[in-house]
Amino acid sequence: MLRARKLSKPASLLVLAVFLTACGGAPDDASGRQAAGRKLQIVTTVSPITSIASNVVGDLADVSGVVPEGTNSHTFEPSPNVAQLLSKADVVFLNGLVLEEPTKKLAENNLKEGAEIVELGSMTISRDQYLYDFSFPREDGKPNPHLWTDPTLGRKYAEIIRDKASEHDPNNAEAYAANFADFSARIERLDKAMRASFATVPQDDRKLLTYHDAYAYFAKTYGWTVVGAIQVLDFEDPTPREVADLIDQVRAEKVKAIFGSEVFPSPVLEQIGREAGVRYVDVLRDDDLPGKPGDPQHSWMGLLRFDYVTMVESLGGDASTLKALDVTDVAPDRAGYPQ
Repeated sequence: MLRARKLSKPASLLVLAVFLTACGGAPDDASGRQAAGRKLQIVTTVSPITSIASNVVGDLADVSGVVPEGTNSHTFEPSPNVAQLLSKADVVFLNGLVLEEPTKKLAENNLKEGAEIVELGSMTISRDQYLYDFSFPREDGKPNPHLWTDPTLGRKYAEIIRDKASEHDPNNAEAYAANFADFSARIERLDKAMRASFATVPQDDRKLLTYHDAYAYFAKTYGWTVVGAIQVLDFEDPTPREVADLIDQVRAEKVKAIFGSEVFPSPVLEQIGREAGVRYVDVLRDDDLPGKPGDPQHSWMGLLRFDYVTMVESLGGDASTLKALDVTDVAPDRAGYPQ
């Protein structure tokens, strides 16, 4: 299989400070616990995490995502104004697994006392569960970070967010637990709908050749085979020899469809599909939520439903169970998705 190559005060000010404290509630204590009357401030990175966090905390906390949708999260460099947002955060939820190092460093340099950076990926799986593949070779030391494309792992993200939100805001712990229970039940329904739809695709046809290695953990959980990925580490086009090898592999594996990205079109994948005589589908998305903020399908669950309906139907299966699934958020949209 092809391996890919190598973001002393004046008295008037003192009086003002006392006034603000009286009106806005006492400041947070050093433990990071929320003061009464002040919402928990949560900062997230990629939009799937923003969506998951918003489902757990509802309108009891302010959630702000910093990675704009449609941006390459692997190369994203936060702008200077993100530092101010991070300096006000009580909790910063990163995916981790070396996905958002520039944002992590900026958070570390601007975090207030009592605030916390939480790397969801490394708390969800252990090192021996890290997956390395075409775009994420073991020798580079960066495991595949796309855990959220597997709903069973996304549920673990939600569980961690529930626990951390409750630690920092214990007054609302009961509400966070109730939101999580509702969300968890929805994830379970998604998992069942996925399995029912996948069962309509013959096992030998459940093969993925994609623009990017975003589905490794999903494939392991649900019994799919990742044939390869075309996006190389330096984001340059693969060599003609690599393209020829992939064409041969597609033919040998009898791949029924190859999948490109709506956000990052790939003429190379289109060429491979054309020359190998298989269908090329260029609408997959790994962290860009469908629709716009406020739309019912603009959610992490909506993202997974979209991708897996696309895969199933492109491979000749019946995705009606998935298509009928409700993917709206636990509460109305209130997340700060960056535009």
